[in-house]
Amino acid sequence: MKALIMSDSHGWTEEVQQVVDRHKNEVDVMFHCGDSELKADAPCLQNVRTVRGNCDFDSTFKEELVEEVVETRFFVAHGHLLNVKMTEMNLLFKGEETGADIICYGHTHIPVAVQEKGKVIINPGSMRLPRQVKEGTYVILEATDATFHVTFFNMDGEKVENLSKSFSKIG
Repeated sequence: MKALIMSDSHGWTEEVQQVVDRHKNEVDVMFHCGDSELKADAPCLQNVRTVRGNCDFDSTFKEELVEEVVETRFFVAHGHLLNVKMTEMNLLFKGEETGADIICYGHTHIPVAVQEKGKVIINPGSMRLPRQVKEGTYVILEATDATFHVTFFNMDGEKVENLSKSFSKIG
């Protein structure tokens, strides 16, 4: 199973479309963790499961998503309603509550990949307004029988090795 995870594109359409086009034939699902600042029917978000961020005004976006994709359960939220700038604990609780294997969020604009209590927590960083890194990023997650591989990419589609990580599946 492979998933494209992006967030915080803040009004970009062409760049989001480029990332979608670059990976659409290799992934099983595409998520946007909010603050697209686009309407839900924006062409670049077609086939992208998108949650509502604090800068999104289209009320048709859901605040949270729980999706099962090829035996991998995702919990996706922007994170502003879960106070992610202070702690990831609320995300972890929501992940446990929903039975998620993968917890995805945005809002902080800081790329993160960690494993807590057997759950992989991913913030793909901001595509447009990165923090603590020099360039915008997004993630391709690959789940194998034993491992979750989290690969960060810059907006040119080049791997960002120092952010990328692999985690053993637990349980």
